Formats: sequence, C-alpha cells, structure tokens
Amino acid sequence: MSPEFNLIAKYFTRTTAGADLGVGDDAALLRVSEGHQLAVSVDMLVAGTHFFHDAAPYDIGWKSLAANVSDMAAMGALPKWATLAIALPEINEPWLAEFSRGLFACADMFNVDLIGGDTTRGPLNISVQIMGEVAAGNALRRDGAKPDDDIWVSGRLGSAALGLAHLQGRITLDNTVAEHCLHALHTPMPRTGLGLALLGKANSCIDISDGLLADLGHILEASHLGADVTLDNITCHDYLASHLDEPIIQQCMLAGGDDYELAFTAPESQRQAIYQLSRELDLPLSLIGKTTKDSGIQVTYKQQVLDISKKGFDHFG
Repeated sequence: MSPEFNLIAKYFTRTTAGADLGVGDDAALLRVSEGHQLAVSVDMLVAGTHFFHDAAPYDIGWKSLAANVSDMAAMGALPKWATLAIALPEINEPWLAEFSRGLFACADMFNVDLIGGDTTRGPLNISVQIMGEVAAGNALRRDGAKPDDDIWVSGRLGSAALGLAHLQGRITLDNTVAEHCLHALHTPMPRTGLGLALLGKANSCIDISDGLLADLGHILEASHLGADVTLDNITCHDYLASHLDEPIIQQCMLAGGDDYELAFTAPESQRQAIYQLSRELDLPLSLIGKTTKDSGIQVTYKQQVLDISKKGFDHFG
C-alpha cells in the first residue's frame, strides 16, 4: 500500500453509518432523504492564515470540521457527510493522530460521517466539504430578511478574536480570561440545534466567521436592506463587557471573527418565541437591532454612533 493510502486507512477510515459507500473507493454513495434538499459547503484552512503553524493539531482537526458544521447550522440543515482534502509538508504520524482525533471528536458530536477526500504533499492546507439535509424549500437563506426585522445573535461574541489578539501580543489577558478566549478561538461550538429550531421563525441567517458586521452585511446586501445595531445589547464574556469602552474590545465584538455563532433576522411577532428558544437551549440570544430600508449599517454605543470603517476579516488583507 502506498504511503498516501496507508495514512488514509490508518487515520481517516471508519465505518460510515449514514452512507452506502464511504472512504476507499473512487466516490462515495449517498442517499438523500425523501422531500429534502442537499446543502453543500466547503471551507479551507491555511497554515499561517487561519491558524498558527504551531497550533495544536487536535484543535486544528476540530476547527476544520466545526467551521463547516457551522455553515450547515446557518442554513437550518442537518449536517451528515464530509470530505477532507489535506496537503501535508511531510507525513508526521503523531501530528496526524492528534489531528484526526480532533476531527473525529467533532464528527462524533454532530453525527457527521467522513466519506472521502484526498491527500498530497505541500504547505499545510486543509479543505473540508460538508453536506447536509434540509426539508425542500425550508432552508434559511441570506436573502430572506424583511424591513423592520429584529436582528439577533447567538452566544457571546468577541472572545475568539480577543484570544487571537492575546496570542498576537496586542493585548495581555490574565490566565483565566485567556483560557476562556483561547478555548473559544480553537474549539468553536457550531449552533446546529439553534439553526434547526429557527426554521419557520427566522427570515434569514448566517454564521459569524469573518466578524458580525461583515457577515450581517452579507444578509443586508442579499436582502437589499440596512441595519441599526446597538453594541450595548450584544452578549459577551464579563471581561469584554467591563472593557467595552476600549476600541480593541469593540473591534473584537464587531469585526473580530471566528465566533461561529449565528446572526439572524426574524419578524417582531417571533420575539417571544425566540426568547423561549433561548431558555430551552440554554443559549444567549441577543436582540441587537433592526433592519432598515436604508442601505448600510449604523452601530451605536451608549447612544453614540461608532466609526465602523473596519467591518471584518479580509482573507486577502
């Protein structure tokens, strides 16, 4: 067996419960449930761009899949299958063992089968394609927002970006806060339960990977709307809340990225149902603003308009 096929067999081949044929042939064979559409997304993580070269391989494995699971959550889709293409500078078996352990820990949590992929030599580069199912015609989309919709976000924003700022030396955090923020950065938790529960309640949805304002902006652009957002209303970790006057903290909250929470819009008539959903899921859901008929986003903090010229992560910046 060639080194490539040997490492695939050793680290990435498992029995697949949700596919007729998985890893080991020229293609996987899948069956989509009757009355459902196939939702498909792909993300690439590049060493030095999306993670540090010395990042823990377990964390890289988890995040490689979690980022894609989050895309399924944003569509209200049930994640089911994934493929992995990975370029490796060399065959490092301890690294691969930990990477695959992190990848499959995420796969097990969200019931995702790894059904195929590819390996090659090159700079460390990880590409995961994910597929899921959503009832035909029911998917959450970016272009469904309506004027005067409530704007919501899940979870606590800004922690992951603050963790990155700590690693980059742009801020120094005490050990307890740093531990929380680095956990948020390295092992995000996709909100699949929320995405499924929002079907029939939300008009539009997106996951926050590049920053709240950048990703909310995609909803607004697709729906031909604007927004008024109140920074004070966004739930965050206590440290961020107590330092919210500081520009770096505002930047982490609004444009830091790596949150992998959901931003969504819904009619005001769904407000109490969404508050109830927050209680049922034990997940903060923050009402942070309203959509407007005017274009652009206005953000206020303590009733003052903020300068939001930098809206999110630029992959080519």
